[in-house]
Amino acid sequence: MSLQEDIMTAMKSAMKGKDQVALAALRAVKSELLLAQTSGSGEGITEDEEIKILSKLVKQRKDSATIFAEQNRNDLAEPELAQAEIISQFLPAQLSEEDIEKVVIDTIKQTGAEGMKDMGRVMGMVNKQLAGQADGKTISTIVKAKLS
Repeated sequence: MSLQEDIMTAMKSAMKGKDQVALAALRAVKSELLLAQTSGSGEGITEDEEIKILSKLVKQRKDSATIFAEQNRNDLAEPELAQAEIISQFLPAQLSEEDIEKVVIDTIKQTGAEGMKDMGRVMGMVNKQLAGQADGKTISTIVKAKLS
């Protein structure tokens, strides 16, 4: 089944279960996917683009929740985190930090990177390799630690 069919199935079950948080998250995903499809060259979107869209939506929700929590607005932070959790169900399984570290070390060996000046090159290669499987912030932290 395609991602859009999965989203529609999940939306139907959220409607039947009267789960407003899940419904809001799924509608946001559907909206973003439709926007991406219609703004392109008339062709459908690829699986990689779908993953990027989902990752972006999860990141937005988590960032919003962090800001709300900093301002002691847990009433607003909790639904954002719940939506992020629902959206992330449609993403590929996330890698552990150890697995990400292995990929980073292999990439550093391949490129011959020696210092922070090579961080951009390493980040680009690792991000391509782990598209949708790891958070950019986590990758960045690991790359900085290994190059410094």
